[in-house]
Amino acid sequence: MESWRELEVWQKAHGLVLEVYQLTVRFPSVERFRLTDQLCRAAASVPANIVEGQARQTTKEYVHFLYNARGSLEETRYHLLLAKDLKLLDSDVYASLEREYGTVSKMLNGLIQSLKQKEERRSKGQGSRIKERGS
Repeated sequence: MESWRELEVWQKAHGLVLEVYQLTVRFPSVERFRLTDQLCRAAASVPANIVEGQARQTTKEYVHFLYNARGSLEETRYHLLLAKDLKLLDSDVYASLEREYGTVSKMLNGLIQSLKQKEERRSKGQGSRIKERGS
């Protein structure tokens, strides 16, 4: 894969950031430096960590940033729940976003597992070549 822009998980996470930003415009101004900023930062951190990880030199670093993205995703989910419970977010809108973030979470988990398996295969392949040379 050449660019993070081609990653479906990044595309979906980025689309959700745009939705979150549009929703928080309607939050009361008193929430500007409280929930609004926290929610927007956490939401934007998901695709940003995917981008940063994909730009790293090693699979291990990439996976590390994907774990960070997953942490930010869960933080976002909590802030959305809080917004719903504070009656700043309609229950139907919350349910829709929760489903979408659940999908992104599964996609992130799948990408993490895929990268870890790829790294394991690569490591095992190098290990067997070293043994062959040493025999």
